[in-house]
Amino acid sequence: MAVHQSTHRSSGFHLPSFRSPRAVSAPETAVSVEAGTLPARAYVFASARVRMGFVFLWAFLDKTFGFGYATASGKGWVDGGSPTEGFLGHVAVGPMESTFHAWAGAAWTDWLFMLGLLGIGLALTAGGALRLAALAGTGMKALMWVAEWPPAKHLSDGSASMSTNPFADYHVVYAVVLIALAAVSAGDALGLGRWGARLPIVRDHAWLR
Repeated sequence: MAVHQSTHRSSGFHLPSFRSPRAVSAPETAVSVEAGTLPARAYVFASARVRMGFVFLWAFLDKTFGFGYATASGKGWVDGGSPTEGFLGHVAVGPMESTFHAWAGAAWTDWLFMLGLLGIGLALTAGGALRLAALAGTGMKALMWVAEWPPAKHLSDGSASMSTNPFADYHVVYAVVLIALAAVSAGDALGLGRWGARLPIVRDHAWLR
C-alpha cells in the first residue's frame, strides 16, 4: 500500500529538469517554421541589420550631398568634392600609407568606395544578399582599419596616434556584426531574405543569400 501511494504521488519537491526544455523546443520550432512565424530574436537581429544598413547609407548620402556633418556643406561628391581624398590623403601611419596617398582622390577609388557604401547599405536595409554585403563590408572595414592602423602608438611624424584600442576598434566590431547578421540570415525578418531565398538563382548559388 505504501509503495502504491509513493508511485502515484502528485505533489512534492522536484529538481528542475534540463532536458525537458530541449524536448519541447524542437516541436515548437517546427510549428513556428511551418506557420511561417519567426521568434523574437529574429526581429532583434533585423533591427540591428537595419541600423547597420543606415550607417553605410548615411555615409553615402553625407559624402554625396555634403550635409555638414562629416562632409562640409558644398564639399559633397555632387559639388565636385572627392569622397576619398580627405581620408586617404591624410593617412599618416601604417604599412600602406604611401599606397593610400596614391589612391586618394582617384576617380576609380571614389566610385568604388561610394558604390560599396550604397550597395552594402541597401542590401542590409532591404535584407537581401547579406553574404555579399558582409564580404564587401568586411573588406572595406579591413582597409579602413589598415588606414588608421590602431596598433601604432605614434604616427609617422612621431606624434601620438591617440589610438583608443590597438586591435578591437569599431572597424573590427562592425565587421564581426556584418558576418553575424549574414550567418543568422537576419534578412528573414522585416526584409527580403525569405523571398529572395526562393528565387532559382539564389537556390542554385547559396553565396547570393
